[in-house]
Amino acid sequence: MDQLTRLAGQVGQQLQAQQAMVATAESCTGGGIAEAITRIPGSSAWFEAGYVTYSNRQKCQQLGVSPVLLAQRGAVSREVAEAMALGASQRGASRFAVAVTGLAGPDGGTPEIPVGTVWIAWVAGRQVFSRCYRLAGDRQAVRHQGIERALQGLLVLCQSGPAGLAEFEDRML
Repeated sequence: MDQLTRLAGQVGQQLQAQQAMVATAESCTGGGIAEAITRIPGSSAWFEAGYVTYSNRQKCQQLGVSPVLLAQRGAVSREVAEAMALGASQRGASRFAVAVTGLAGPDGGTPEIPVGTVWIAWVAGRQVFSRCYRLAGDRQAVRHQGIERALQGLLVLCQSGPAGLAEFEDRML
């Protein structure tokens, strides 16, 4: 069993214990978080919905992200990651949500937002937490690390709440 499957299974155990559901909103990870979750038998008991919103248009249509926000901040930003997570939580009627947006490469980076920049946002109830990561490696490595960080943060949030997530975020910088 690989690390992503183990993490997804642990997330599922925590969510089932709390009788809670999770939703995902993904851009650069292309549904990888949802795929890892649905490897787990019985995940329908705790996985509500997965949104793969690769284009800005779909971020707006499926998740309710403001087009003005996208124009002002760009798709790879804290604000958009948080809006995606909130949209997934609300539209998926889930207590927990995770969203990922970033640049997996190999192209598209700028000096301000280089390839490997990934924003992850987590929702627990009405609280939103986010973090920017600078991930190394090729496209596949960046995507894999983004999925892993998203699941790790979700697990910590389910286990320990916001205080645990803040500690986790500090360790993962």
